[in-house]
Amino acid sequence: MIQRIQTVYLAIAIILLSIVTVGSTLFSYVTETVRFSFSSYGITKYSADGSFVSQNHFPMYIGLIALILLCFLCLMSYKNLDRQFKLGRTVFYLYFLMVVSLVILSIYGNALIDAEGAKRELGLGFYLFVAGFPFTFLANTGIKRDKNLLKSLDRLR
Repeated sequence: MIQRIQTVYLAIAIILLSIVTVGSTLFSYVTETVRFSFSSYGITKYSADGSFVSQNHFPMYIGLIALILLCFLCLMSYKNLDRQFKLGRTVFYLYFLMVVSLVILSIYGNALIDAEGAKRELGLGFYLFVAGFPFTFLANTGIKRDKNLLKSLDRLR
């Protein structure tokens, strides 16, 4: 299990998703008077001097935890390559869906908070979330390579 490259790729994706789940800022909108910060727990509003004003819950962390658990399940099903490949594809497609929804939310998120003319700033959580996506693709490539290797060995027998 440890010697396979997809284990490393899935472990990196799990670590990056876990850091995002902790509550790092995905992106924020800044105006002259307020700052709206989007994290995996919701939208937090800060005043210009940095004091906390209010928070709206936006439960993105549920999807992140589900994605982490699917990655872990894919990682632990190393004995059955067919199931691991199906789980890997599911993780990849769900991750792609979440990345697209996050990008759309970051572009059109100022309509949610009624902050026209606000400047968008991408946070560390956004970059970590997007950086984990290629690792799921690379893990699927490694799973597919192992699957093809076992098929070619079965043909030799």
